[in-house]
Amino acid sequence: MSTPYLILEFLALFVALPLGLRCLPWRVPPLPVLWLATGFCLAVLLRDPTFNRSLLWNPAPLSGNLVAILVPFVLAAAAIASGVYFFAPKLLFSFVRANPRFWALIMLLYPVLSVYPQSIIYRAFLMHRYQPLFTAPLAVILVSAVAFSLMHVIFRNPLAVSLTFAGGILFAYRYQKTGSLFVSAFEHALYGCFLFTIGVGRYFYSRAI
Repeated sequence: MSTPYLILEFLALFVALPLGLRCLPWRVPPLPVLWLATGFCLAVLLRDPTFNRSLLWNPAPLSGNLVAILVPFVLAAAAIASGVYFFAPKLLFSFVRANPRFWALIMLLYPVLSVYPQSIIYRAFLMHRYQPLFTAPLAVILVSAVAFSLMHVIFRNPLAVSLTFAGGILFAYRYQKTGSLFVSAFEHALYGCFLFTIGVGRYFYSRAI
C-alpha cells in the first residue's frame, strides 16, 4: 500500500469522519457508525497476510499484567472519585441511583458492544495498518491516542476528549506491550465501567445511543 494512499485513508477515517459527525446539525447514533467502522477495519485486517490474528484475542498475558493494570487504575479511580466528590457531588453514583437496572445492563453490554469494537479500530487496525507512517513505537501510541480522543468530539464536551486521550495512551501502550487486544480491552472496560458507575458516564453518553 502506497504512503499517499495510507495518509489519505488515515485522514478520512480518523480526522474527517469524527469531525464531520461533530459538525452535522443533527446527532448521529454513534454505535451503528462504530459497528460499521469496526466491520471495515476487521475485514481489512483479516485480509492482510502480515497481520497476526492471534492479537485480536490472546487472553494469556492478562494474569501477568494484572498488577500493572490495577495499580494505576486504583490511583486514577481515587483521583476521579475525589474530583467528582469535591466539584460535582450531585453526580456521585447518580447513574446507579437513578437507574440501577440500566446501569447493570451497561456494565454487561458496554465492554462487548463498545469497548471491543473501539479496540479493534484504534489499537489493532490503526497500529498495524499505519505503522509504516509512524515507525517509532511511541509515535504509534500517541497517534492511536489522538485518534481515539478525536472520535469523542461527537459527545460535545472537553472532558470526554481529555480523558480519552489519557486513556488512549494507556490502552495503546498495553496493546503494544502485551500483544493482546483482550488485555487492552479489559483495561479499557475497567475505566469505562468505573466512569459510568461514579457518575461521569453522562459525558460519554448521548441520547442518540
